[in-house]
Amino acid sequence: MAEEFSEVHKNYDYRLPAEFEEHEATWLSFPKNELTFPSSIIRKVQKTYCEIISALSHYEKVRILVDDEKHEQEVERLLEVNSAYNSNVEFYRIKSQDVWTRDYLPIFLVSSEMDKLGIVKWVFNAWGNKYDDLIPDNISGIEVARSIYESKGSEKAELFFPDMVLEGGSIDCDGKGILLTTEQCLLNKNRNPHLTKEEIEEKLKNYLNVQKIVWLRNGIVGDDTDGHVDDFCRFSEKCILIAHERNWLDENNNILNQNLKLLTKFVESEELDYEIKNLPMPDPLYDTDNKRLPASYANFYVANKIVLLPVFDSKHDTTAIEILAQAFPTREIVMIKSKELVYGLGGIHCITMQQPKINDD
Repeated sequence: MAEEFSEVHKNYDYRLPAEFEEHEATWLSFPKNELTFPSSIIRKVQKTYCEIISALSHYEKVRILVDDEKHEQEVERLLEVNSAYNSNVEFYRIKSQDVWTRDYLPIFLVSSEMDKLGIVKWVFNAWGNKYDDLIPDNISGIEVARSIYESKGSEKAELFFPDMVLEGGSIDCDGKGILLTTEQCLLNKNRNPHLTKEEIEEKLKNYLNVQKIVWLRNGIVGDDTDGHVDDFCRFSEKCILIAHERNWLDENNNILNQNLKLLTKFVESEELDYEIKNLPMPDPLYDTDNKRLPASYANFYVANKIVLLPVFDSKHDTTAIEILAQAFPTREIVMIKSKELVYGLGGIHCITMQQPKINDD
């Protein structure tokens, strides 16, 4: 089957849709890895998942990766106990190591007529080979890609395998050809040491059909993914939200100010019709070893009719809610308590991957 799929793709019939466009489904992998979430907190994380699944499944399909039949039955019982199981919840018996579907699942494109799905499966190397035990999730992503391709059929889907490491959390797109990313991540030698910046740009443009790439600098402190943009800078329909740390003594202050200057310069030079909105950072959170955790309101997830916003019992939670409500005025802001989730060094956006809706008629 592999010979049917292009290795080099420059088909401009496809585009990368924005997250806030309509979804068919959201993909998740139910938490089970106690190296990521120790036994003392994993039950709380699973309960958080139940809240997320309950909220999402009112408006779109929720597709959950489980290891096998036994695991599926365990997750189904847990969802039922927490009133989170309904007909929109679907299980896929595809084994995964961990929950970070944003980074190892395919990135989806839509055709210009919205009648065909482009399924682009990049290489996942566990954030620069940091976690050997999680590298098999690259295979999990391939299995999901092929499962979707087979369910849609060749008339409704096309599958692509770029020879490049890329995680979904390292980019954000407005659906109109502008892509946000960071130099710290995409130019890191632990990802694609054989590619220059220009070659990486060419790959992004060829496989995602984006025209302009905004190169921000570094990500927030505590982010072990080497600067994923979804922890500090995101698109909505009318604005770009960027995290801002007003406390000049905080170690994120200079990092985020530098990114704000780069973003402002790009928006002004391109004369873009985007308002830049500053999101506060929550009060710092630390793990049991006093290591800074990458808690951020920017790690929200935009679904059909709702936005899932991580909150942290911080004095800045209320301000973040107000700003997200302004940025997404037609959607309900659903607050998800995320202290335990961020202990695993990720957030709501990191554990979700949207599959855009196409016309299947």
